[in-house]
Order: sequence, then structure tokens, then C-alpha cells
Amino acid sequence: MELRRGVPLFYQQFKALLKKNLLLSWRNKTATFIQLFASFFFILLLFCIDKGTQASTSHTTAYKTVLDPKALVSPPIPPCEQKFFVKRPCFDFVWSGNHSVRLNRIVSSIMANNPGRKIPSSKVKSFRTTEDVDAWLLNNPMHCPGALHFKEINATVISYGIQTNSTPVRDRGYFEDPTFKFQIPLQIAAEREIARHIIGDPNFSWVVGLKEFPHPAKDGFSVMSTIAPSFLLAFAMFGFAMQIGSLVVEKELKLRQAMSMTGLYESTYWFSWIIWEGILTLVSSILLILFGKAFQFDFFNKNNFAVVFLVFYLFQLNMTGFAFMLSSFISKSSSATTVGFSVFIVGFFTQLVTVFGFPYDIKVSNIARYIWSLFPPNLLAVAVDALAEATATPEDVGISWSGRKRCADDADDDAGDECVISINDVYIWLVATSFVWFVLAIYFDNIIPNANGVRKSIFYFLQPGYWTGKGGNKVEEGHLCSCMGSVPRQEYVTPEDEDVLEEENIVKQDVTEGTVNQNVAVQVRGLVKTYAGTMTIGCCKCKKTSPYHALKGLWMNFAKDQLFCLLGPNGAGKTTVINCLTGVTPVTSGDALIYGYSIRSAVGMSNIRSIIGVCPQFDILWDALSGEEHLHLFASIKGLPPDTINSAAQESLAKVRLTESAKVRTRSYSGGMRRRLSVAISLIGDPKLIILDEPTTGMDPISRRHVWDIIQDAKKGRSIVLTTHSMEEADILSDRIGIMAKGRLRCIGNSIRLKSRFGTGFVTNVSFIENATAQSPPNATVDHTNQHEDVKQFFKDHLDVLPAEETKSFLTFIIPHEKEKLLTKFFTELEDRQQEFRIADIQIGLTTLEEVFLNIAKQAELESAAAEGRLVTLSLTSGVSVEIPVGARFVGIPGTESPENPRGNMVEVYWEQDDSGSLCISGHSAEMAVPPDAQPLISAAPPSDRNLRRGRRPVYGVVINPNQFGTANS
Repeated sequence: MELRRGVPLFYQQFKALLKKNLLLSWRNKTATFIQLFASFFFILLLFCIDKGTQASTSHTTAYKTVLDPKALVSPPIPPCEQKFFVKRPCFDFVWSGNHSVRLNRIVSSIMANNPGRKIPSSKVKSFRTTEDVDAWLLNNPMHCPGALHFKEINATVISYGIQTNSTPVRDRGYFEDPTFKFQIPLQIAAEREIARHIIGDPNFSWVVGLKEFPHPAKDGFSVMSTIAPSFLLAFAMFGFAMQIGSLVVEKELKLRQAMSMTGLYESTYWFSWIIWEGILTLVSSILLILFGKAFQFDFFNKNNFAVVFLVFYLFQLNMTGFAFMLSSFISKSSSATTVGFSVFIVGFFTQLVTVFGFPYDIKVSNIARYIWSLFPPNLLAVAVDALAEATATPEDVGISWSGRKRCADDADDDAGDECVISINDVYIWLVATSFVWFVLAIYFDNIIPNANGVRKSIFYFLQPGYWTGKGGNKVEEGHLCSCMGSVPRQEYVTPEDEDVLEEENIVKQDVTEGTVNQNVAVQVRGLVKTYAGTMTIGCCKCKKTSPYHALKGLWMNFAKDQLFCLLGPNGAGKTTVINCLTGVTPVTSGDALIYGYSIRSAVGMSNIRSIIGVCPQFDILWDALSGEEHLHLFASIKGLPPDTINSAAQESLAKVRLTESAKVRTRSYSGGMRRRLSVAISLIGDPKLIILDEPTTGMDPISRRHVWDIIQDAKKGRSIVLTTHSMEEADILSDRIGIMAKGRLRCIGNSIRLKSRFGTGFVTNVSFIENATAQSPPNATVDHTNQHEDVKQFFKDHLDVLPAEETKSFLTFIIPHEKEKLLTKFFTELEDRQQEFRIADIQIGLTTLEEVFLNIAKQAELESAAAEGRLVTLSLTSGVSVEIPVGARFVGIPGTESPENPRGNMVEVYWEQDDSGSLCISGHSAEMAVPPDAQPLISAAPPSDRNLRRGRRPVYGVVINPNQFGTANS
């Protein structure tokens, strides 16, 4: 099958990722709804605030355009209770001059002739002089809204004065103007009654009307220019936080890594996110304007639709780029909300400063203005302020498309020279900075180390191969960098195993000659991975850990058309090898070539990922996507022709028996189903190399056997690298096996060779005839004890071995490899005496691969424990506790020496793996004498022991070389 490449593959991957984003958004309806419709709630809040502001100024004409003011005709003196914040009891007015009879009659007329209501005498208080009034007002504040001061000059002249508190006040949204409410009614009433009294006509018509001057509306408190920027920024923060979260989640859950290992173009990944977020911001911007128009805001109705739309769309697009850039610095999705909230807080305060004029003023330097304009919320604030100013009064017509290049205050000649930024300038800034954020996002994503420490050179874009995609067989071609800090160089250790040494020499010869073996799919060349130590500074102490050597120099070949199985206990370095080969983890030194491409080259790794399939150790899947959708996505990324994707997906689902669950979301899959789906993904697209990291973990036996059949079929025409903890799986599937321990390759070869070299020998099972009626007299009694003893003596005399296991029905012997030459003659003679020994069946075979694995692991643990001084306690049946190194097989027991047994006793320790893969003691043999020719390897006792200073002296076992008495316990 020919896979797509170049532009067709770019377009195919783009469509697949766009569909993936659409499905994830549709299935996360709550988040998508909030992102699109959050503007409605903020517009509703602005509407409520705006209506409240209008209600507080509704009775004043200061904020309205008045062309023909209405007359205020003979307003009455209001009751004192209508005065805001008045104290009870109160008076409608007080007056001075009560010593004059004439003035008393005038005041009585004022009270009686008040339009609409008579003023009772209890609501008026009189004084003799002005000073008395002032003294009373000082001692009784807020008990009276105004005072009249009369003075009788002569029979035809009476003067008066008015005293009121002229301070305007507000109460619960209502505005009180004391001049119109109290002063003018008192003035009209006083003049009317004085005139009538002097004329002598109590019915003299005295009608006075007052008008304010015609005036334009005053610029008052604008909700859109002051509050709206913060509200609209808060609305944009929903999408901003979700954008960061979406990118970081894919990075944190290694979903992006899984797509990259399948061959995803980096450019496709970013382009798909830009287009998808651009669509969401397009929809949310249109909805924002429609909601604004629905609530009848002049801001949205009077300003040109395109002008307003571009402000919000470009701003949200700018915030998208800003979010992409920040995501490169964030590794945890939980931090996305924190970052979004922090950006909002900073933006809130910078917007306040922007609304008050800084730095968009002619007095501020251009440099300060340019720096300030780099932060997107500031540009939003200045744009919204300009649009709000253009619709501040009913006469304002807003900003048209042709007027976008002019400032909103250009009509004012005095202010026109101070304008430094227009709406069009805001557009230019938003577009330019959006481009900058997107470029920086891609750049930082490449040069900032990821969770595994992988990054590219800071000048990676100068490498020709980055743009052409060619090359990749040299490390220098766009190399990958490791950012784990400085680590000590790993010293070379010559392998002890002859097969490992031979494999290493073959690889080194290819490296020296500069040749590439055409029969080799993967060639590992001295691969070293060391994790630098860490330093933790605490309170009054500093804790430092030493570097950890995960791989200590691997040299091996993975042949084409073969399955290479990599075995080893937990921590051996298997997954580290896989991660290095797939580019997940950077190597410290060394290299590996996969079909001629270097894993240390960015170009090479890009080419490698297009020809490999990977089943990672832990499933990397989207919970919201179904199994079928996963296969469609990865098949599209891989480059399968569009017309074959559906059939390939159905075929893969059928292979792993997931057809019935194809449309079920993977969050409902069991662990085994998820593993089977991961295996199917690794096989999609017919890759040349398949890497399976513990693919059958968590599967039931039936599913495991079925996956084995799938792997067997997949071996044809490709190379497979398999890691597993199942020895049965490795024995059945592998063509070659390599066993690792402590970062080194300990042995390599096929299953039979490993068993013959590292197994304990040949396992022989002898089963006896249980029912001997046909061969014996009716009353004869079969003596099983004699049968067993005869056979045991036969094995002892000919091979010098004793049974390893004995039951009533069979005996099991382990024959060392050195007795192999004697076996032909031995078994011929045993078969000749089969009737004599009443033997029913004789079976012979090699020891299991599990035993080989445990022997290798124990030896590595023994070496490591001896070097590190790690000990475990062996509790003997005699009650004695002995400290022994991990992995020791034969251990001498100090204190058991005697004249009859001068070398003392020893035991064989049985080991097994626990759930974590570590070796632990499962039991021990009975105590036996140490053979005369056995030599100790090491003593478990450390050079010094703190327990000695405490008065306790532990018993340290002596590790004995098992190779010197292979038959000692047989």
C-alpha cells in the first residue's frame, strides 16, 4: 500500500485533526456552550448596569439634548419630607423677621396660597433675626431644606433673602437638585406675596415660568467605555483558558506524542488548531454583536457592523495566539485556569490605565506605547473606548467603515492633534501581534524541553533539512538536544557474555566501515541514557541524588522479517530503549539507525515516524472518541489513501475483536480492550517496524492468545520489537531474545540457545506404572518405594544426580549441561530397563525461559547489591536470620562449622518476582554441607556497620559460586 506524502498528506491530516476537534467539542457540550454563549451573560450584565445608570439620571436633562425646554410654572414649596436624608421632625421652611406684623401676614399668605397644598403652621418656624436662624440651623442640621429672611425697609420696599443647601445629592439612584426643588419655589412664593401685599390686591395674578437653556447632551458615565472592556475581556478568558487547556491536555496525556509517533506533521498540528480556534472565535464574535444589538446598545447599533466585528474577532484571534504561546511553557492542564485568571487580573488593571488615557497620549513616548500595545487586552480597551466615545450621545452616529482610520474625537479641532491611535491602527496591531504569537508558539514549542527533556536547537529553523524533510542519516542534520543537565560519562564495560560481545563487535565493525547492513532494520550503536541527579534544598538541609544510568551502552541489531524480544525486570531499561528509538526520550550518547535514519536527527526522526508503528506501554487514547474514530484518525495521519481508511479500520477492529465495540467511546473500554485497540493502532498503515511495549498487559488468556496470532501474522515482511514480562509470550513469538538488566544487555540469542547456555540443564521426568495388574500376579503387591529407589540409584550411578522433585507417580531430575555427552548411552540403557523399573514414560526437555530470565536477573541483582551494599534478610527454618545480597543463590551460613563439617552448611535460596518486578525471596532449601571445592564469591558483610556500635551483631551470609558445584543439590 502506497502512503500519501507531502501536500496531500498535509491536507488529509488537517481534515482528520479538524474532525477530531469537532467531535471532542461536540461531546464536551458544556465547555463549548460556555465558550460560544458566555457573551450573552456579560451583555446581559452590561444591559442591567446601563439601565440602572440611566434610571439614576432619568429626571435630569443634563445627559440629554434639549432643544425646546419645558417651562417650570409656579412650582409649589414641597413638603420637607421630600428632602433626601432629612431628619424628623422637619420644617418646610424657616424665616426671620417675626417681630413685624406686616411680615407675619406675608408669611401667612405664603403658607395659605402654596399651589396644590396649604402649609400648616406646624411646618413653619419663625425667628426674630438672621442670626437666630443661623444658630438654629447649626444646632439642627438636615431638619429644614431652606430659609427666608425678610427685612421691612419702608411702606413700599420689603427685601428678602433665601438660604438653601446647594449641594446636589443622590439617593438610591435618584438625583436631587436643591436649586430647582427648593430655592426657586421659595423665591417665587416670596415675590408673589410681597407684590400682592404692596399692591393691596390679594388676588393679583402672579405667574412665573422658568426654562433652562437649550443644550447638547453632556458626556456622562459610559458603561461601554468604562466597564465593558473588563467584561468583554472576562468573556474572552473562557475561550482563552479552554484553548490553553486543550493544548496542554494533549501534551500532558501524551496524545500529541502518540500522533507525532504515527507521523503527524508539526505544521499540520498547529494549523489545525489555528483554523479550529479561528472558527470558534468567528462564531462567538458574531454572537456577541448579535446579543449587543438585541439589547439595543448604541455601541453595536450605530457603529458599523464590520468595524465592531473585526475588533472582537481580531482580539479573540490574538488571544488565541497568545494562549498558544503560553501553552509552550505549561506542562500541567491544572495550571491553564491559573494562567487564564492571572492574565485576566493583569489585563483588568492595564485596561483601567488605558481607559484613563495612558499611554495613548501625545505626551507619552512611542516606545512606551509600542510595548503597551503588545498586551492584547490593552488594544481591546482602547478600541472599545473609541467605539463607545463615538456613540456616547444620542446625536453621535458612530464609526463607519470609511471612518475607521480617523480618531473618534477628530471633530474637535483642539483634540484632533492629540489622537495617536485609530481603529484601523488597532486592527494592524492585532493582526501583527497575532502573527508574532503564533510564530513564537511554534518556536518555543520546539526549543523548550518537554517532560522528557527533548528539544531542538535554538537555530533549528536554519537547518535545510527542517524545510526540505530530506536527509536524516546524520546526527548533525537538525539534531535533537537533551536538556537533562550535565551528567558524568558512562565508562565502557566489556560484556562478559560471548554472544553479547560478538553482537557488539558486529555492530562496531559496521560503524567503523561506515556500512549499513541491508538485512538489519534497527542498529543500536552504543546507546547510553543517563538522567542527571537532582538537588532539593529544604529547611537547613540540601539533598542531592546521584545520576541514574538507565542505559549503559547497548550494541545490537534487530533484523528484518524477525521479531526481537527484549526482556528484563522492571528498571532494566526496556522502555527507555523504546522511548529512545521513537524519539520520546533524548539519548545521552550513542545513536541508533532505523532503516538508515538516525534517531538523534530531527529530520531522521521525522522520517522514522512515518515508517513505524508503536504500541506504548500505557494506552494513549481520547476518552471521548470511539475505537473506530481512533483508527480513522491514525490511519489519516499515517497517510492511507482516503478510500481505504474505512476498510482498513474495520479490518483492524476485526483482527483485535473490537467490531462490536467499534462505536463505543474508549472511556467505557476495559483495560484489555484498550490494549487491543493500541495494538490495532500500531499495525495501521503497514509499517516497516512495529514496536510493541508490553502489548498484552491486562488481557485475559483468550485475548492474549488472539493477539499473539495477530503478532505472528504481522511478522511477515517487517521487523517487530517486543517487550514483555510473559516468558511464555517471548518463547512463542520471538526469533531472537535479548535479556537486559541494570541498563546492560546480558545475553542475546534464540530461545533454545539461551536455555542451553543459561538454564540449569535438562529436565527429565520419569513417570511410573500405577496399575500393574496386567504384568503382575493377582495377589502381588507393587512396592513403589523400591521402584523409586532403583531409578534414583540408576541416575546417581550414571550421572551423579539426585531427584529435584519426587511424588508417588513420578520423579524429576535436572541433568547439568556438562553431562550432555553421556545422555545418549544413558537413555538407551534406561529404556532397555524400562520394564524392570516399571517406567511408564520418560520425558526430557530444556529448562524454561523463565528460569533463564530469573538466573540472569539474579546475577545482575547480585552484582548491583554487592556494589551498592543492598541486603535482604533470609529467615532460616532453624530460626537464624542471615543478611544476604539480592539475587544470591547459594549462601554459606557462618557459625555452622564443626569438626565433622569444617566448611559449615549452606542453603540454596529461591527467588521470584513480586508485582513490581523486583526479586524477593520465595523460600530456601534444607541446610546442606558446603562442598569441599566450592569457593566464596563475596561476603555480605559491609566494611562497617552501625549495628555494631549498638551492641547487635547481624549474621552475614557468604555467597558461594554456583558454577563450581552445579550438581551439589541435584
